[in-house]
Amino acid sequence: MPAARFVRWAVVTAAVALVASPLYAAERRPGGERPGTVQRPAFLVGPTGHQGHGVAEGSYAPLSVLAAPTVGLLANSTAVEGVLAASAAGARYVDRSNVLVLPSGRWRYLPAGRSRSAVVPSGDPAARRQIAESRAWLASGRVPGRTAAERAASARALLSMRALLRPNGAVAAAWTQGWKYSWPRDSSFVAAAFAHTGHDAEAYRILRHAAATQRRDGTWEARTELDGSGPPDGRRWQLDANGWVPWATWQWYRTAPEAGRRDRLLALYPMVRRAADRAAALLGADGLPPVSPDYWELATTTANIGTAAPLLAGLNASADLARRLDRPWEAERWARAAARLSSAIAARFAPLGYQRTTDGRHGLDSAVAFMAPPFNTAPPGLGRALDAAYRALSLPNGGLTPGNDATAPWGRNAWTPSTSFFALAWAGTGHRAKAGRVLDWVLSKRNALGEFPEKVDGTGRPASVAPLAWTGSIVVLSLAALDGPPVPAPPRRP
Repeated sequence: MPAARFVRWAVVTAAVALVASPLYAAERRPGGERPGTVQRPAFLVGPTGHQGHGVAEGSYAPLSVLAAPTVGLLANSTAVEGVLAASAAGARYVDRSNVLVLPSGRWRYLPAGRSRSAVVPSGDPAARRQIAESRAWLASGRVPGRTAAERAASARALLSMRALLRPNGAVAAAWTQGWKYSWPRDSSFVAAAFAHTGHDAEAYRILRHAAATQRRDGTWEARTELDGSGPPDGRRWQLDANGWVPWATWQWYRTAPEAGRRDRLLALYPMVRRAADRAAALLGADGLPPVSPDYWELATTTANIGTAAPLLAGLNASADLARRLDRPWEAERWARAAARLSSAIAARFAPLGYQRTTDGRHGLDSAVAFMAPPFNTAPPGLGRALDAAYRALSLPNGGLTPGNDATAPWGRNAWTPSTSFFALAWAGTGHRAKAGRVLDWVLSKRNALGEFPEKVDGTGRPASVAPLAWTGSIVVLSLAALDGPPVPAPPRRP
């Protein structure tokens, strides 16, 4: 083995061993974290676009050392198979399906009850039945988009999210090693996207899984195994899930068919109560939440907007759900907590332009979009903050970096979720042209199979894994907001 390759292998092996070790896992305490500690993400992207497993900045292993990223998905009702780049060259999906047309003209698909794909002659009856079923599922709901291209992107994203949704309600972030876990945040966005496109059963299944995996103290792990058995490693839990999950529950409830809706909400309500009570109890004397890793999965030493804004959305959502179930005492408790948090955000984050942290040392952040609909009613001055953050985070390739904190390991890649946040925020605040321009860029960066990648490299090419459920859900919600009816934010207490 060449020396350079051996060094890369050794670094990755050592990092994997560290993450799996009891010493590393012991750093996580149930229900709390060590104050002031900083944890780097399990997977980092370096300046070259290479990826490393928990290793120091600059010591990145090529993607091929870990696992080749998927570029598409084959799926049936119980199984998923990732399509790798080498086997997808020249292939395309049969329209509105998860069946591939190979360059030879033959079809490749995942037969019912099987976990391995099959290559069959075009027109194969079993494959045609699967195509018909996918199209019927799409037709049973709504495929948002103002143009044929937007509707095609929505359809592909919806089919990909459906493939990543497991029978138990877990949503895999992507079908690649390192992403094949369920994050409460990503899953909440997918549930909302399903809800607003008429796929009630899928949205509710995700929320039931969230209830099943909630910790006894009302919080959630940062991510869990797809079977719901628990976290795969010792990374720290994230408090933002206590906002995302109640918010997604509210979005589902607003769109759910009225028949049986109240009873199904009652089944979810204990989860909402535990989440909201925990969020309210953890607000400090200043009205802000405690230090917690945000969607960057990096801890901060002061409160961050990536946690505060989702919690505000979740508390307002929980209060409104309590009102709908005639529980005024709980509605009032959570509304008071939301008012305290809202005042604290106005006092501590707004003067900084909603920077990442209240100490003003970590720059602007794409999480400023979480202060806009469909999460929160836009506060005064948010439009200027959105514009400023978008300009500051823009990269030469046309996308956005999640933040401009010089200490963060973002490299030169644009992240499609962070870029898409602004499309959703501008769609929610009535700036349709701005939202459309962002969506045009994101849609133009799909891979050859039409899937949304996690990142776009410095040359403008799709990078990292595809499809990413989170990006697909944000794009679908953005197109739904532009296509109408609007995607609202939970109401604040009058």
